[in-house]
Amino acid sequence: MSTAAVQFKIMPKDLDVNLENLKESLKKVIESFESGVFNNSVEDPIAFGLKALIITFAIAESEETDIIEAKLGDVEGVSSVELIDYRRAIG
Repeated sequence: MSTAAVQFKIMPKDLDVNLENLKESLKKVIESFESGVFNNSVEDPIAFGLKALIITFAIAESEETDIIEAKLGDVEGVSSVELIDYRRAIG
Protein backbone atom coordinates (compact mmCIF):
# COMPACT_ATOMS: atom_id res chain seq x y z
CA MET A 1 0.00 0.00 0.00
CA SER A 2 1.41 3.39 -1.02
CA THR A 3 1.33 6.54 1.05
CA ALA A 4 0.26 9.97 -0.15
CA ALA A 5 1.46 13.34 1.11
CA VAL A 6 -1.54 15.66 1.20
CA GLN A 7 -2.03 19.38 1.82
CA PHE A 8 -5.33 21.11 2.54
CA LYS A 9 -6.03 24.82 2.92
CA ILE A 10 -8.46 25.36 5.78
CA MET A 11 -10.30 28.69 5.99
CA PRO A 12 -11.69 29.62 9.42
CA LYS A 13 -15.21 31.07 9.71
CA ASP A 14 -13.94 34.39 11.06
CA LEU A 15 -11.11 36.23 12.81
CA ASP A 16 -12.28 35.03 16.23
CA VAL A 17 -11.47 31.37 15.56
CA ASN A 18 -8.50 30.24 17.67
CA LEU A 19 -6.13 28.70 15.12
CA GLU A 20 -4.26 26.60 17.72
CA ASN A 21 -7.51 24.97 18.87
CA LEU A 22 -8.58 24.53 15.24
CA LYS A 23 -5.25 22.87 14.43
CA GLU A 24 -5.70 20.40 17.29
CA SER A 25 -9.23 19.54 16.11
CA LEU A 26 -8.01 19.01 12.55
CA LYS A 27 -5.15 16.84 13.81
CA LYS A 28 -7.64 14.60 15.64
CA VAL A 29 -9.67 14.18 12.45
CA ILE A 30 -6.58 13.21 10.41
CA GLU A 31 -5.40 10.76 13.06
CA SER A 32 -8.87 9.19 13.25
CA PHE A 33 -8.07 7.55 9.91
CA GLU A 34 -6.13 4.33 10.44
CA SER A 35 -3.24 5.44 8.22
CA GLY A 36 -3.44 9.19 8.97
CA VAL A 37 -0.27 10.86 10.25
CA PHE A 38 -0.45 14.61 10.88
CA ASN A 39 2.80 16.31 9.89
CA ASN A 40 2.61 20.09 9.93
CA SER A 41 0.45 23.18 9.88
CA VAL A 42 1.38 26.68 8.72
CA GLU A 43 -0.60 29.90 9.05
CA ASP A 44 -1.13 31.59 5.69
CA PRO A 45 -2.07 35.31 5.88
CA ILE A 46 -5.05 36.10 3.65
CA ALA A 47 -6.21 39.70 4.30
CA PHE A 48 -7.20 42.07 7.11
CA GLY A 49 -5.84 39.75 9.81
CA LEU A 50 -7.55 36.61 8.49
CA LYS A 51 -5.27 33.59 8.29
CA ALA A 52 -5.81 30.19 6.73
CA LEU A 53 -4.20 26.99 7.97
CA ILE A 54 -2.23 24.91 5.50
CA ILE A 55 -2.10 21.39 6.94
CA THR A 56 0.19 18.64 5.69
CA PHE A 57 -0.26 14.97 6.50
CA ALA A 58 0.39 11.46 5.22
CA ILE A 59 -2.34 8.95 4.50
CA ALA A 60 -2.79 5.71 2.57
CA GLU A 61 -3.54 6.30 -1.12
CA SER A 62 -6.56 4.04 -0.76
CA GLU A 63 -8.31 6.68 1.40
CA GLU A 64 -10.76 8.89 -0.49
CA THR A 65 -9.80 12.57 -0.33
CA ASP A 66 -13.48 13.54 -0.66
CA ILE A 67 -14.25 11.79 2.62
CA ILE A 68 -11.28 13.44 4.35
CA GLU A 69 -12.32 16.84 2.99
CA ALA A 70 -15.89 16.38 4.23
CA LYS A 71 -14.74 15.39 7.74
CA LEU A 72 -12.37 18.36 7.93
CA GLY A 73 -15.20 20.63 6.80
CA ASP A 74 -17.39 19.37 9.65
CA VAL A 75 -14.94 20.66 12.30
CA GLU A 76 -16.37 23.57 14.28
CA GLY A 77 -14.89 26.89 13.13
CA VAL A 78 -14.09 25.74 9.57
CA SER A 79 -15.55 27.77 6.73
CA SER A 80 -14.02 25.93 3.76
CA VAL A 81 -11.56 23.18 2.88
CA GLU A 82 -9.53 23.05 -0.32
CA LEU A 83 -7.18 20.29 -1.49
CA ILE A 84 -4.05 22.08 -2.68
CA ASP A 85 -1.50 19.26 -3.08
CA TYR A 86 -1.59 15.47 -3.40
CA ARG A 87 1.42 13.37 -4.28
CA ARG A 88 2.87 9.95 -3.68
CA ALA A 89 5.29 9.95 -0.75
CA ILE A 90 8.66 8.35 -1.36
CA GLY A 91 10.79 6.97 1.42
